[in-house]
Amino acid sequence: MSLESEVDLPGGAVLPGALPEALRAELVAFRRDLHMHPELGNQEFRTTAAIKERLERAGLRPRVLSSGTGVICDIGTDGEAGTDAAMLAMRADIDGLPIPDMKSGCPYRSTVPDRAHACGHDVHTTVVLGAGLVLAELHRQGLLPRPVRLIFQPAEEVLPGGAADAIEDGALDGIGRIIAVHCDPRVDAGRIGLREGPITSACDRLEIALDGPGGHTARPHLTTDLVTAAARVVTDVPALIGRRVDSRSGLAVTWGRVESGHAPNVIPQHAELSGTVRCLDLETWRQAPDLVVAAIDEVANLHRAKSEITYVRGVPPVVNEAGATELLRDAMIARRGVESVEGTEQSLGGEDFSWYLERVPGAMARLGVRTPGERTVRDLHQGDFDVDEHAITVGVELFTAAALLDALR
Repeated sequence: MSLESEVDLPGGAVLPGALPEALRAELVAFRRDLHMHPELGNQEFRTTAAIKERLERAGLRPRVLSSGTGVICDIGTDGEAGTDAAMLAMRADIDGLPIPDMKSGCPYRSTVPDRAHACGHDVHTTVVLGAGLVLAELHRQGLLPRPVRLIFQPAEEVLPGGAADAIEDGALDGIGRIIAVHCDPRVDAGRIGLREGPITSACDRLEIALDGPGGHTARPHLTTDLVTAAARVVTDVPALIGRRVDSRSGLAVTWGRVESGHAPNVIPQHAELSGTVRCLDLETWRQAPDLVVAAIDEVANLHRAKSEITYVRGVPPVVNEAGATELLRDAMIARRGVESVEGTEQSLGGEDFSWYLERVPGAMARLGVRTPGERTVRDLHQGDFDVDEHAITVGVELFTAAALLDALR
């Protein structure tokens, strides 16, 4: 469905074309407040309270999830359970990261030591909140053709993700389709990236303990050279995996932590390794635990090290459904024209939005947050990450347009 900048809606309404300036300024301030007070997964009590208070002030009836953090709020049902029309859900994740905020001279820099909104969850939250406030006003005017649900989900950064808990708490009851955005510092503000099919990858966590008798570095032949064993696990396991699966599956083991030893002339008795397992392909992801564990055991046994492996299942790939992807594309085109939508590649990053898509159709768009013309890319999960706040306006208008157009399908 191709759309012009304005679309006629049932009842003669016209698709709202701009976010009111007063609300835009309020949302920027809201985002900055969240940015200054990041909270880790399942600890987002202040964030939850702020979201709930603003929704209640708009006359809505938000419900805090049973875990104590996270919010669900329906618009257009007058707070009553159940509706004949399957709702569109908009999901935001609300947690921060356990890393320091390294931005210098920034007035809204994190005030919490070793905590930062370095993945854009503060933007995601603000976008869904802003869309909810606009849609609530449309409902009061009788212009919202179908109910909408807002999902503010905790603990996206905590494997296997807070999405499963939100689903267990009824987040998808009565939902026909779900949409989300994720900040992308490679895309200019004012644009979104879209892809039908897989847009993120599966992600699991790996913890390994290696043990041996230890000994003197002068006599490594008399003991288990545990440092060499750990080094071989680091280098040989990814190489083995790369020869045991189709390279197109993108199965990759990457290490984030290796620790062993305390003295230069002592072979240690214990070593620890931590890393992630990522995969582009869903079927290979299902086989990954057996493949990875077998490779680790093989390398460890070769070096006479005893291995204890903890393989933590994370999330499957986010696979964008065709109809929901088209909805986001049409909504963005209606707002900002064909040139505002670009294709995007599948990322090796993981996202627990995938758990929703195991239950209902949906799609995630990459929300551009780079200031047009800026050459420096502030990547995700880095302490200097920040966004062009024009992206908030773009995200709100994208979601409100999607809600209105969804009712026409």
